[in-house]
Amino acid sequence: MTPASSLPAAAIDNNDLSVVDSRAPRFNQAVTAIGSTVAVLTGAWPILLILGTQLAVSVLLGRQYCLPCVFYFRLVQPRFGPGPVEDSRAPKFANTLGAIFLLSASAAYAGGAPTVGFGLGAMVAGLATLASTTGLCVGCEMYRLIAKLRGVRGGSIEQVDLTALGAEARDGVVLFTHPLCSDCQTLTRELETKGEHVVKVDVSKRRDLAKKYGVGVVPLAVRVDGSGRVTGRVG
Repeated sequence: MTPASSLPAAAIDNNDLSVVDSRAPRFNQAVTAIGSTVAVLTGAWPILLILGTQLAVSVLLGRQYCLPCVFYFRLVQPRFGPGPVEDSRAPKFANTLGAIFLLSASAAYAGGAPTVGFGLGAMVAGLATLASTTGLCVGCEMYRLIAKLRGVRGGSIEQVDLTALGAEARDGVVLFTHPLCSDCQTLTRELETKGEHVVKVDVSKRRDLAKKYGVGVVPLAVRVDGSGRVTGRVG
């Protein structure tokens, strides 16, 4: 675990909205799971309205307006350190679906259709509980499936264009990294200590390459030969 005090302030605040500490969405899902479960079991449907409105605001205006996220970044992350960095688009899509279902459930309750409201609220409670306890985010998986259908590849990397990276045509390791990723910094030091030739690709600046090679989570390191052919993954 990397102490928060040794990380840049940006890593604690995580203001780069293109990526997110992977623990933050799970913390947000846990809050949603608890709130929606209480709402459907007690009939206190305004809780669903509050949760749905909160998700909608965070989707529209950014996670700096997400109260559970602010709580996580200001109080939880500084204490325990940041988790792995991941692409923020999948959790944002999941939050969009959550907001739609929660607001629809609230509307159903308010419109005199409590059975429909209960069903929608229970669905959110179940999926949010699944995501927070196991890490399986159904909304995130839906986003990744849609992204693949739209041409964003997520499979294994077989060839890297070293010329496009401005790198020498020689054996080495291509490391996809991000300035807020503490694990990326650790892996870089380990590889350089071993005398590896490391070509770093900052996905915050080269999002085109992240999309081209299907990089959604960093660090991602692959070993290549002089032609750019991938010969293996680096743990």
